[in-house]
Amino acid sequence: MFYPYFIRPLALLGLCMSLTACNQASKEDLDEQQLRADLAQKLFIDLRYYCNEPPAEGPCKTPMTKLPPELAALIRDNGVGGVILFADNLVDVPQMVRLTRELQQAATSSKTGEPLFISLDQEGGRVARIPRHLGTAFSGNMAIGATYAERGTAFARLTGTVLGKELKALGFNVNHAPTVDVNVNPDNPVINVRSFGEDAEKVAELGIAQMQALQSEGVLATLKHFPGHGDTAVDSHTGLPRVDHDRQTIEQVDLLPFRRAIETGQVETIMTAHIQYPALDDSLVTSSSGEQMLRPATLSRAILTDLLRKEMGFKGLIITDAMDMAGIAHFFAPTQAVIETFKAGTDMVLMPVRLHTPDELKSLPGLLEDLVAAVKNGQLSLEEVQASAGRIRAMKAKYIAPEQISEADAVSRAQAIVGNVRHRELEQQLSDASLTLVRGAEGLAPLPQNVKQLHLVMPDRGKCLAMQQALARNLKPLITTCSSLQGFDADLNMVQLQAADVLLVASITPAQSAVERGGMEDMSLVSAEALDQQAQQALLPELIEGAKALGKPVVFVSLRAPYEISELATRADMVLATYAYNTHLLSEEDSPAPPIYGPAFESLARFLAGKIDASGQLPVSVAWD
Repeated sequence: MFYPYFIRPLALLGLCMSLTACNQASKEDLDEQQLRADLAQKLFIDLRYYCNEPPAEGPCKTPMTKLPPELAALIRDNGVGGVILFADNLVDVPQMVRLTRELQQAATSSKTGEPLFISLDQEGGRVARIPRHLGTAFSGNMAIGATYAERGTAFARLTGTVLGKELKALGFNVNHAPTVDVNVNPDNPVINVRSFGEDAEKVAELGIAQMQALQSEGVLATLKHFPGHGDTAVDSHTGLPRVDHDRQTIEQVDLLPFRRAIETGQVETIMTAHIQYPALDDSLVTSSSGEQMLRPATLSRAILTDLLRKEMGFKGLIITDAMDMAGIAHFFAPTQAVIETFKAGTDMVLMPVRLHTPDELKSLPGLLEDLVAAVKNGQLSLEEVQASAGRIRAMKAKYIAPEQISEADAVSRAQAIVGNVRHRELEQQLSDASLTLVRGAEGLAPLPQNVKQLHLVMPDRGKCLAMQQALARNLKPLITTCSSLQGFDADLNMVQLQAADVLLVASITPAQSAVERGGMEDMSLVSAEALDQQAQQALLPELIEGAKALGKPVVFVSLRAPYEISELATRADMVLATYAYNTHLLSEEDSPAPPIYGPAFESLARFLAGKIDASGQLPVSVAWD
């Protein structure tokens, strides 16, 4: 006979009240239900894609934009603690509001009625999941770092406030941001401009300000990636990085932003890094292949419990980075990885199993059964599981309140907030304030009146259009031509360069990481783009030297991590850094030159027109001869 969850204990007790063995079985049954509910709260699942039928070839790549009954049942029947969404899930404001409400409804209709953490990575800059033509993405953390000398923490606070307002209006209650990694490695492939800079104290100040602003708007912030991902040359999406800092350097650089933030008493969530730190934990763990390997931080009790909880005094939630990343998934089976990270002291595990087809949905209850068994056989501590679930429920009580308005009213409210005029103005203000003049400017800023034609070389056609349209708004008499580095035509470029008075060449380094596209599902695209990007970069010195040979002044613009300036600064007459190259369509018009807007390109055009100064300062060290 089936009994609802809330009356099942009484029913079982009535059926076997006189039997001691039955009473014992009833107690064990109740304990197991509670244990399963506690463990389910510790799971943070990924709903990026869902296919009713498995595709004939390859993985499922159909975006989940409306909650299907199967996924609603999965959430309801298992009582999971949270979900993470990606850009693929998010179409427009009404759809986003509807989807987050559907998710909450599925969760609160579960046996326990517990609400759901609904999260995403909306860092700003290169990592932004809300469609850029709808939400306010900003120029990112390194751009904020470039404004520190003149504006202090102002832009960190203001961007955190806007991100919080927009996410809250859309139904999100967790943002996996800000990144407080200290980027001290010029070759870092995954953090770079996602960091506020290389000065640990400034990173701490800016990260704390943005965290506080997010949380003041009712959105849980996540400091990441503990104990620090700033000095790596390996992307943990593709491998397992190792940091060989001594303990003093770890304290002064990697841990400092986390320690400063924890001292405020306001840090609610910290995300782990899939990264080895032998100075913090040199113990070994056995991989699924039987190999003995240095324990990654995500699986390290010495790092997560002894250091973070006991020594540093962190009282909030510890959540892992995505467990499908190669830094974990290449070495450990999903259940083994989850058990190891829970043993280490993690509260919530992000993306523990893939759930993109009906067959894959079975893996979630299977994982829960394995975790229940791990508690029963002593692999996991019952007391620690209960304490962790208690922290999770307390945080939900603090940040998640029942929705009191209708869906129509919620949509209207969100439409008034998300990407509104004031937020877009702030987005442009940050871009203007962060624009950095690295060297040169004599005779080129503002462009003199005798410059009638400007030739651009841009990474792709979209950026050509964004820059040309920005110049047209700010320097109307100027004629512009543009060559795209994608499918570069050397002959056409030479013809256009010969007719121009000045060359402006822009570059993006390093290539995108998987996190910027969304995650591990995008690795094939990321690898292809990296190869294309290497070919593009090889052209730059030749293009600059060709222009100089023709007697043309050259403006070089670093659109992302400014470390490349080391090699190219002395070749150009003027060098600028923007730390961002975000663009979005202003409308859906189908025309040969669709209206494309990018704050960084607008800032460049304004500077060349003499309307603004380039007052930003490099937040990382860049040297050149």
